[in-house]
Amino acid sequence: MTQLSVNINKIGTLRNSRGGDVPNLLKVATDLQRFGAQGITIHPRPDQRHIRYDDALALLAVLTTEFNIEGNPIPEFIDLVTRIQPDQVTLVPDAEDAITSNAGWDTLKHKDFLIEVISEFQNHGIRTSIFVDPVAEMVEGAHKTGTDRIELYTEAYAKNFKKNPEKAVAPYTKAAVVAHELGIGINAGHDLNLENTAFFAQHIPHLLEVSIGHALVCESLYLGFENVIPMYLQRLS
Repeated sequence: MTQLSVNINKIGTLRNSRGGDVPNLLKVATDLQRFGAQGITIHPRPDQRHIRYDDALALLAVLTTEFNIEGNPIPEFIDLVTRIQPDQVTLVPDAEDAITSNAGWDTLKHKDFLIEVISEFQNHGIRTSIFVDPVAEMVEGAHKTGTDRIELYTEAYAKNFKKNPEKAVAPYTKAAVVAHELGIGINAGHDLNLENTAFFAQHIPHLLEVSIGHALVCESLYLGFENVIPMYLQRLS
């Protein structure tokens, strides 16, 4: 079964909008795991507009499932991750002022940099994953960096799903086949939701994990976390 990791950035955004501690990030993370989430994902950014660096440290006290920290490997991020030593680090090439992640790595252009960073994390026993577009050349480039996994950037799939789901998922299936043949683990994330997740999971061979945040939080405004988590698990089973 594909694992569900819940990105809780939006909980940090909501809390920070009032400057207090409501909703409490640690309580939400605890409850999400109790409701069935198999991992917690955070994406701290330099401006700390949602998840703060001290949140990342505090979460260690309540996490009993997989901890995945994603972000651009600037020096401060590298220091944070090596200090925490989460189960997984996902490298994302987002600009400091990006609203959200909007592209995968050019694994050919940034090969030497990625090799250096990945080696640093792996030396600390942290599993690594690289955010990539569903392009065979980029997957092959990821393999040459020594990464343990890739995370397929699924915005294009989500955007085109309603128009033609088979066409939308086809590049991801091909990329997943290439990755598996190269011995790379396969994760996925970005704009997956209750409507499109099942079809994606059914068409991606060897899919290990999905990370879902924005849509899951929005759906939970109507349905509640306790209901939404099992609904995703059913779609991934």
